[in-house]
Amino acid sequence: MNSAVHTLDTRVLVVTPTPKDCALLIGVCARHGIEVEDCTDLGHVCEEMARGAGALLIAEEALTSIAAFMECLQHQPPWSDLPILVLARPGADSTAVADTTRKLGNVTILDRPIRVANLISTLQSALRARHRQYQIREYLAEQRKSEEQLRANDQRKDEFLAILAHELRNPLAPISNGLQILNMHYRDHAETAPVREAMERQLGSMKRLVDDLLEVSRVTRGQMELHIEYAELATIINAAIDLSRPLINASQHHLEVRLPEQAVYLHGDVVRLAQVISNLLNNAAKYTRAGGYILLTVRRSERDVVISITDNGVGIAQDLQPKIFDMFMQVASSRNRAQGGLGIGLTLVKRLVELHGGTIDVFSEGLGKGSCFTVSLPLRDSAEVVHAADVPGAQHELAGLEVLIADDNRDAADTLGEVLRKAGAAVRVTYGGLEALSALAPALIDVVILDIGMPDMDGLTVARRIRAQHGHARPLLIALTGWGQRQDMIDTRNAGFDHHLTKPVDMQRLLNLLSTACHVRGVNALHPKPGTAGP
Repeated sequence: MNSAVHTLDTRVLVVTPTPKDCALLIGVCARHGIEVEDCTDLGHVCEEMARGAGALLIAEEALTSIAAFMECLQHQPPWSDLPILVLARPGADSTAVADTTRKLGNVTILDRPIRVANLISTLQSALRARHRQYQIREYLAEQRKSEEQLRANDQRKDEFLAILAHELRNPLAPISNGLQILNMHYRDHAETAPVREAMERQLGSMKRLVDDLLEVSRVTRGQMELHIEYAELATIINAAIDLSRPLINASQHHLEVRLPEQAVYLHGDVVRLAQVISNLLNNAAKYTRAGGYILLTVRRSERDVVISITDNGVGIAQDLQPKIFDMFMQVASSRNRAQGGLGIGLTLVKRLVELHGGTIDVFSEGLGKGSCFTVSLPLRDSAEVVHAADVPGAQHELAGLEVLIADDNRDAADTLGEVLRKAGAAVRVTYGGLEALSALAPALIDVVILDIGMPDMDGLTVARRIRAQHGHARPLLIALTGWGQRQDMIDTRNAGFDHHLTKPVDMQRLLNLLSTACHVRGVNALHPKPGTAGP
């Protein structure tokens, strides 16, 4: 018997017709290594069952009232089906025995008088069956322990990925800002252009890898959120092509795009849909040999728009096609694995398409014969589209806008400040939360850009103090941080931030926010703030 099985778990609980019968039974069972526990009635049996039992041996006379006994049996754990042996009186079939058999299920009827050999054999069989149940119990306990360990490991993995992404984003921020400054100063410098373009491509690749790391936990936890709006599909496709163009050009692929003449409108997340198409274009570019051909086509029906991306690349084996959207799936051999990224791009694509109410399919005739990914999305009639007016200041003329930056990463803070000054803003840079609060004068500051993880006072605390002290007159609060998980965004929103941006910042998005702030607050050069002189 397994050492994990307690002695109480192997005993037989008995209710015999007479004390003499019990004494005889205990003696017989002892000679065969079977422990017996004498019980006075079914109530006593229930009490002992709670301590442990391998089987029950009950005389028919004890089955006069089994309601409480039934309830006791129903509270057995899922793995347990305690064997019950009933010693039936000789003669005609008993109604009590038949009723017990029907209600209890795992019952063996033994007619009295019974041969000792038959009784011992039946008890041993029941105990062997019970032992198998204990093995299942131990197995389930190890399954539960493993499941808890996996859950804990998964949580630690998500925490690690969030920390890793944060630590990677911090050094990327000053690099990205530095490139922005170089582009401002040396935009027309032919000799440095190729170097800057190469750096931008590699920086973009690093940013995508960091974002993909974070998307792993968002996908697996179902925490991906969409920002729905009406948009023209051509705009989304052009944005996606812009994202993928460096990779397509680097491999000297020819990209052909075929769009319908009539505008196609969708109701969805513009950024995420661009990510879908860009990921598929990147996938085609990576798995197509240099100088290949990629075709992007859009066709529409009454209710759907179908986007197809076809290439003449390495193709996909038939057996891999059903698994192509699985997490961490890689279609290339190990020698080409470096081209495959993290293996989550297509998983993200599938999840994003489904969140938009669409479907995605893949088809390939086999290895070496290219592949075709087809995305179907629901259409919206053009009459439903609300065209937003152009926002004044969209050219990033930030003249008159007072901006305060707080980040303990001096390189990130200084380079961001330089970029915003080039765009016309008046910028003050600080390197901690306390310094930012000291520098803050709400009559002069329009926008505060705060890092979160500052050592003296974190950005969340700074934001709460600004909100508490200045109420509705407070400046626009923008969190700029390496922390980009859903909970991080909830925390910044609860602390009073208006926007949450991740490092390295999407400069176009930040400049758009600041341009809008210029317009809303009336602080640009043409509309100076109250109490200040105009141009």
